[in-house]
Amino acid sequence: MDPIQLLGLAAGSLTTAAFFPQVLKTWKSRSAKDLSLGMFSLFSVGVLLWLIYGFVVKDIPVIAANSITLMLASTLLFFKLRFKD
Repeated sequence: MDPIQLLGLAAGSLTTAAFFPQVLKTWKSRSAKDLSLGMFSLFSVGVLLWLIYGFVVKDIPVIAANSITLMLASTLLFFKLRFKD
């Protein structure tokens, strides 16, 4: 794997991992009142488009990071809709 792909994997890993604390906090507290439905909706659509782009250009770091990020952002959207405050 070349250094540019490693850089992409490192960047994708860090930005994706940044969602884990929010998912865990929301799950434990059973509260999503401070999460913006609009922001996470737009963000999820944007990540989905990045994922499609990654498949089109066959870019593994883009595919890997955005697959996991979409799952985490979708989980937060689900919590926002599920945990009515």
